[in-house]
Amino acid sequence: MVVANQKGGVGKTTTAVNIAAGLAMGGLKVMVVDIDPQGNASTALGIEHGEGTPGTYEVLVDQVPIVDVLQRSPDLPGIWVLPATIDLAGAEIGLVATVSRETRMRMALDAFFDHYHVDYVIIDCPPSLGLLTLNALVAAHEIMIPIQCEYYALEGVTQLLRTINLVKGRLNDGLVLSTVLLTMYDGRTNLASQVADEVRKHFARETLDTVIPRSVRIAEAPSYGQTVLTYQLNSVGAQAYKAAAQEIAERGAVGY
Repeated sequence: MVVANQKGGVGKTTTAVNIAAGLAMGGLKVMVVDIDPQGNASTALGIEHGEGTPGTYEVLVDQVPIVDVLQRSPDLPGIWVLPATIDLAGAEIGLVATVSRETRMRMALDAFFDHYHVDYVIIDCPPSLGLLTLNALVAAHEIMIPIQCEYYALEGVTQLLRTINLVKGRLNDGLVLSTVLLTMYDGRTNLASQVADEVRKHFARETLDTVIPRSVRIAEAPSYGQTVLTYQLNSVGAQAYKAAAQEIAERGAVGY
């Protein structure tokens, strides 16, 4: 499942790591692939990802096997992470002249699954539609789009949907937009309710019942190198992400 939205600041990485944490707390094995050069997902999961740390760059550019560079999250034993470093910023240039440049991640994951099993792979993308995001879309079966409950919320999704359709037609017929998650919801404002209604109108089947509220605890957690579920499990934000993860797992179990 790739978590994508080329619009920044919508809670994409926060969603990726907290959904992964919720699934892992439910007893599932989860791999998080950090394909964003900023490495924020790696940070939130307590993973070493300083410059020169082997990870996604080596998998994509040097075709190093995933199992050789996976790290286990110290706070969540059910999560393994393919870390991203700043080196990944140069990967798009390094891949430009390579054969099958869009399918490097898919080939790496296929090789991994020949020998190992996890229940979910969550891929966290950069806020752009470049070659890194394209590798994630080609490798994925499902897409989850976090949409913040603010003005212009749906505007950024249009270009992403166009890209998804291009990928489906040319590189990955099995790609499905399965999940839309409303984030940064402030129930005190009419705008949030209006945006939520509009999103549910456009994505009636895909939108989760659970919404993620604006939350100080969610914002604080990454500065401690944690997800909100390991930082403050009883907070409103943590409980919302836990409920969203459960909803995703139940949908997957029944082939929703």
